[in-house]
Amino acid sequence: MARLTLKFGGTSVGSPEAIAQVCQIISDQRRQGNLLAVVVSAMSGVTDQLFDAAAAAAAGDQQAYRSINAELLSRHEAVINQLVGSSAARDEALTAVRDLLRQQLELCDAVRILGEASPRITDAIVSFGERLSSRVIAIVLRERGIDALQVDSHTCIVTDNIFQAAGPLWEETEARIRRELLPAYEAGSALVITGFIGATPDGTVTTLGRGGSDFSASIFAACLDSDELHIYTDVEGVMTTDPRLDPRARVLPYVSYREIGELAFYGAKVLHPKTVQPIVNRGIPLRVRNTFNPAHEGTLIGERTRPSVTVIKAVTSIRDVSMLTVSGRGMLGVPGIAGRTFLATAQAGASILMISQSSSEQSFCFTVVDALAANVKAAVEAELRQEIQHKAIDSVDTLPDIVIITVVGSGMRGTPGVAGRVFSLLGEREINVLAIAQGSSECSISFVVSEADLERAVVELHTLALETAEIDRANGQGSHY
Repeated sequence: MARLTLKFGGTSVGSPEAIAQVCQIISDQRRQGNLLAVVVSAMSGVTDQLFDAAAAAAAGDQQAYRSINAELLSRHEAVINQLVGSSAARDEALTAVRDLLRQQLELCDAVRILGEASPRITDAIVSFGERLSSRVIAIVLRERGIDALQVDSHTCIVTDNIFQAAGPLWEETEARIRRELLPAYEAGSALVITGFIGATPDGTVTTLGRGGSDFSASIFAACLDSDELHIYTDVEGVMTTDPRLDPRARVLPYVSYREIGELAFYGAKVLHPKTVQPIVNRGIPLRVRNTFNPAHEGTLIGERTRPSVTVIKAVTSIRDVSMLTVSGRGMLGVPGIAGRTFLATAQAGASILMISQSSSEQSFCFTVVDALAANVKAAVEAELRQEIQHKAIDSVDTLPDIVIITVVGSGMRGTPGVAGRVFSLLGEREINVLAIAQGSSECSISFVVSEADLERAVVELHTLALETAEIDRANGQGSHY
């Protein structure tokens, strides 16, 4: 008997057929005697619709948000009518869905009257996606004879009040989960839990940010002492690169926590970047699997890091970014310029994706998402106004239409010449590298190129990764990475 936490994403619960498949996976796991906590996302597209409803309400467009509400009701009713056989269970499910959507409509009406959708009320509105899907799935499971207990995660995950990107308060969260859920989990109830949602200590609903259901699942896995966390999605596992850029992409059978952290941060969409945080210190393995091919073992993610001949394990990228450069001969030896720049960037609401600095200290550059680049530039110029006026800083320049490409692999650590191979290859293909950064972890190298060079660069570097993988397999090491 294993203690498992399973998480199913939006595409995994996106239709009656998909939900039936999810329930079959859960049933199979219960038949094996495993204890289950099941974290679910909203049905695919529902969270976007709820954001649209909040925006329409703020704009006073009653017809638009009421139309969205009606579509959501119709979609969830279709699942219930197709998957729930007994009239009593069907009535229970329909009543639950209609009551939640009535509450969602009332919140939109309030937003229309106020004329503004604050982050706080937007979080409340978009939380209904997971609340709807979890109730439907729990009732379908009970129809199949499984003792399923629906749980709203905002009763357990305690967060700060940074709405739309809340962070857990760890001690309070663990205490609540262990107190409220651990007895039912250990008694054999399959917990069906809303992903993405938390609440402040006073009970105000928050969300953990887009894609936060993965993070939620990891929190529950850690606090329930699960043996493994399984993330179910619509791909076979973690890939060597984006298959849309190179169809030769393969599933990686094993990656380390450190490697997946780099991959997730630098564009691999299969996991939320924060997913490994709660489980890494507890040594809980994570497996990424395909809901629609459950026999496939997927990718196992664990503590072990094994350098091998496979120096480059994967190639990933982030689009829609801009690079800002702060430069000036007067910066040489002047302390605090970079710190003030990065503080101004944070105050503009942007996260820095990559940093590169010249050894002369006369310039440094950093990247942020396109949507915030103009705000960041204005904030940095305001912060450094005096230095700009006195010509200590020449300019704050923005370069759009770039991408960050990252090559990842624990085999880089202690392997001479990796960066040389990477940049020699790009030079041979006449791909210009605009900035470079290598983390102290030594398991990734990131660099900036023009967006026009993205596909060519990824394909060439992925070819290098596949070639070293073939060498690895020839030496009898490939199955472990």
